Amino acid sequence: MSSFIIFLIFVPILATILLGLNLILAPHNPYEEKDSAFECGFHSFLGQNRSEFSISFFIFALLFLLFDLEILLVYPYVVSSYLNGIFGLIIMLIFFLVLTLGFAFELGKNALSIESRQTSSLNEDDNENDNEDKNENLNHIVSVINQNNHSFHRGSA
Repeated sequence: MSSFIIFLIFVPILATILLGLNLILAPHNPYEEKDSAFECGFHSFLGQNRSEFSISFFIFALLFLLFDLEILLVYPYVVSSYLNGIFGLIIMLIFFLVLTLGFAFELGKNALSIESRQTSSLNEDDNENDNEDKNENLNHIVSVINQNNHSFHRGSA
């Protein structure tokens, strides 16, 4: 017999033996708390176990996985880049172009922004004051840039 067939026979037998030992030797002490529904380490309060939550966390995680797994697709090219030549380079550039366009699309759709409930509870007055402060800061930055551009042009003339 080959080692693969022995492996296919040995693994189920070993798994059955270990599960049987666990059922025989493990202590079984069920009680009310152990048999109750577990939710984040504490009992849920009345009406709070079905509250709405933002799905943006899941979208963020899925997008992270997508862009994290692209490294697995780039790795074979990196290992054999000397053998691939210009054709492999062009394929990788196209791949990165598609990824970059997808990332720009996500940024355009605000898929990576997670809105906090803390910021949504601010008053309208606070939001208006924040916007005015931001506008003042932007105006100051633009004026500094303009002054630097004028002094640069004067110095080169």
